[in-house]
Amino acid sequence: MRSRFSSLISIVWIVVGLIVASRHGYFAHLTALMPILSAILAVLLWPLILVGVNLHIG
Repeated sequence: MRSRFSSLISIVWIVVGLIVASRHGYFAHLTALMPILSAILAVLLWPLILVGVNLHIG
């Protein structure tokens, strides 16, 4: 039961991260390594974006 709960939380975390990153323009220009890394960080660390931290690299 615990495994299902943690899996569900992980999926929700990623989905919310994708939505937040998308709304803040992290998927706009994924043509180089740095924007791709920025997008990955934005998806994983989306609460920081909500409090105003800029995760755009380079």
